[in-house]
Amino acid sequence: MRGLIYKDVQLFFRSIDKKLILIAVVAIALLLTKAGVYGGLMGSIMLAMTVSMQNIMTFATDEKVDWKKYQKALPISNTSVIVSKYLSVLITLIVSVIGSVVFSLVSCVIHGKFDIMLLGLSVLSAIVVPLIWTGICLPLTFWFGFRSAQTMGLIVVIPIFYMIKFFEDGPGLSELPTSISTYLFWICVAAIAIFIISIVVSLLGYSKKK
Repeated sequence: MRGLIYKDVQLFFRSIDKKLILIAVVAIALLLTKAGVYGGLMGSIMLAMTVSMQNIMTFATDEKVDWKKYQKALPISNTSVIVSKYLSVLITLIVSVIGSVVFSLVSCVIHGKFDIMLLGLSVLSAIVVPLIWTGICLPLTFWFGFRSAQTMGLIVVIPIFYMIKFFEDGPGLSELPTSISTYLFWICVAAIAIFIISIVVSLLGYSKKK
């Protein structure tokens, strides 16, 4: 299974979409400078979304080359293939976690204020967003194809965008950390549950492929 995990992680880094990264860099730079002390948190959410989308695009590569045919010639099971992909997702969380810490420190330097709660929420967002995102989109990849997963990935952006917009136009970004903290436990439980259930659903879908 280590070889499969290595393959998926390598694909993640080698197939990075330059346009996606450029858009993310510009958006994060704007958030860090315009969102005040909450720029680190906003930047972390943006990076987590980028990592999630990159994971979905990476796994689409297997479908494009019809990986299932190659698998039949190898001594590996369907379970190993699916579990390795989910483990590779956990490994790529390192990227979003390190990024969230960096963005929080940069925001601290820019705005001259450090908030340990914002740092904690930034790191948590870097973990939870990819877990939920891939937990929803990966089963779609194995059941209905990567285009369905890409479409759903774009749809998932909408509630996150409107949530941020709501706090910007309404109570203000200062209320966002408080609101997240209120439901912190249940958000974490939901993310873990979605991710675990997703593994089972993905395995069922992948096993039905010829």
